[in-house]
Amino acid sequence: MNIPEATSKRAADLRDQINYHNTRYYTFDAPEIPDSDYDRLLRELANLESQFPELLTPDSPTQRVGADPLGSFQQVKHEIPMLSLNNAMDAQEFRDFNHRVCEKLGLDKIVYAAEPKLDGLAVSLRYEKGVLVRAATRGDGSNGENITRNVRTINTIPLKLTTKNPPAILEVRGEVFMPLAGFMSLNDRAMKEGTKPFANPRNAAAGSLRQLDPKVTATRPLEMICYGTGVVDGLDMPVTYSEWLKILNKLGIRISPERAVLEGEDACIDYFSSMEKTRNNLPYEIDGVVYKVNNFSEQEKLGFVSRAPRWAIASKFVAQEVMTEITGVDFQVGRTGAITPVARLVPVEVGGVIVSNATLHNMDEIERLDIQIGDDVIIHRAGDVIPKIVRVVRSRRSVNTRKITIPVKCPVCGSDLVRPEGQTIIRCTGGLFCQAQQKEALKHFASRKAMDIDGLGDKIIDQLVDKGLVHNSSELYKLTKEQLALLDRLGEKSALNLVNAIAKSKQTTLPGFLYALGIREVGEATALSLASHYGNLDKIVDATEEDLEQIEDIGPVVAANITYFFKQTHNREVIDELLNCGVQWPAIKASKQDLRLKGKTFVLTGTMQALSRSEAKEALQKLGAKVSGSVSSKTDFVIAGEKAGSKLEKARSLGIEILDENGLQEMLNV
Repeated sequence: MNIPEATSKRAADLRDQINYHNTRYYTFDAPEIPDSDYDRLLRELANLESQFPELLTPDSPTQRVGADPLGSFQQVKHEIPMLSLNNAMDAQEFRDFNHRVCEKLGLDKIVYAAEPKLDGLAVSLRYEKGVLVRAATRGDGSNGENITRNVRTINTIPLKLTTKNPPAILEVRGEVFMPLAGFMSLNDRAMKEGTKPFANPRNAAAGSLRQLDPKVTATRPLEMICYGTGVVDGLDMPVTYSEWLKILNKLGIRISPERAVLEGEDACIDYFSSMEKTRNNLPYEIDGVVYKVNNFSEQEKLGFVSRAPRWAIASKFVAQEVMTEITGVDFQVGRTGAITPVARLVPVEVGGVIVSNATLHNMDEIERLDIQIGDDVIIHRAGDVIPKIVRVVRSRRSVNTRKITIPVKCPVCGSDLVRPEGQTIIRCTGGLFCQAQQKEALKHFASRKAMDIDGLGDKIIDQLVDKGLVHNSSELYKLTKEQLALLDRLGEKSALNLVNAIAKSKQTTLPGFLYALGIREVGEATALSLASHYGNLDKIVDATEEDLEQIEDIGPVVAANITYFFKQTHNREVIDELLNCGVQWPAIKASKQDLRLKGKTFVLTGTMQALSRSEAKEALQKLGAKVSGSVSSKTDFVIAGEKAGSKLEKARSLGIEILDENGLQEMLNV
């Protein structure tokens, strides 16, 4: 496609502007434009790249959203090894280190560059002619893993250096970490979704950076601070490390705002004491201070010992841990029905904060630590991180301790609790009734692919539950215009429209209704398989696990989820009430499924004429096919309608079979 010169120039200008403002915001913390103006620039660039895919460049700011998942990480050999540091566990060990350095260099005092020791994952970034081309983990120091596509999603890492004369090669090294606010938010989300929270920010950063799917990494609040270099070609090195950091900072590389240049061991120890006092006020977690001989020529004279430099050392903080007693365990119910055990503690001060409870995550964690009620345990708390039990003091265990038992009923609604084989999370099965799950269940029920209630958004559902107007999905159909008109931002006309939309949703399909119930792991395709196989809701409700496992794509776990759900009296009562309110669907004839496309993956792109994209997707799924939103090497067919864009081009480049709409019809009608 021929791209107009003006369009090409505009895209380049937008990339430069956005990269500049990214640097001002993320590296220097000095934004020059409001967020709304920045968003307009980014949206304009995204629109141009969508219209002209050839404009897309590796350094485009739009590429921070992540790419297709990887099967595994490629290995990267570090041209210059990424070494670890020796540790000093107290002031005397640092003084001993300083004495050795002074003796080796024949100096009375050494000038050190000092900076906080970040608790994250060491990473190497390689820039060629100013553009980020590769990122790798430290690994074993000699070989790491290629994590380039994940690193591109991190806003504090420039995709392009801020210079008109970039060096041929610049390799910078630093720490990818997760700020405490982002860590708390991530764990809050995990608890709400019923997934396992991360133990600490370091694990969260490492786990996020090593995701095979970059789109997952893009959702994680990661940042990076640089503290070193590897291969450099095309830049003159200054005399000192501190001067080198300033050069890197001018290129858009973020460096520590807490760094200092210190002369002599006493200044270093004072700096350590100062950082230890202020560590809880920092926005990220640190576990010590790193000191480096500032002069590069002195570093070279000192050299290396084993796998660590003689010119640097990490002084570690004492961990923030205390001992207290577990007095009991509560089981909390999350919004998706996940049950989380929380330990009640004899209140104790940790790092200036009184702690009276700590998350136990799940029963596997309780069993791993062998925790019992009445045990003395060690609590660890760093900054504002959720307190964690790190170990039991078994030598203090008495005969009066009690084992922690798994509840069999939901503490909120009384429904059965289940723990599928091989899984760590215990869940409540009262999905339609449990008060703890009301909001999430209603939001799913009203969603477009479920009951498709137009206008019933998340904020309205929040109000309906908070005001006690709706306790389960059947009560949506009893709402009046007058009740809805009392909600915030919902006038009389909007209330009437919503009442009509709710009434309209009564006419649905059996697969849509099954999906709307929110049975765990029963998505659109499984709901369609159930409806096609049985053709009748009563038969599905009465089906045994053995019966369900005879259906293609339904294994033991999903079969158990379905039977558990329908065994709950509360769930069946809500379903009966939904039917009494007039929810209905056209009768369908049960038939043996035609699954001739099972195991095949399709991607739909462009505009369809005979079938809409959603109709084509449903038709393919009925035949057992998987329909994906992105093209990869695992794609079997791409169905290309009119005005197909980048997905079609990618399919051609990968040699994937491409069908037009006629080809799709032939495949469906064989």
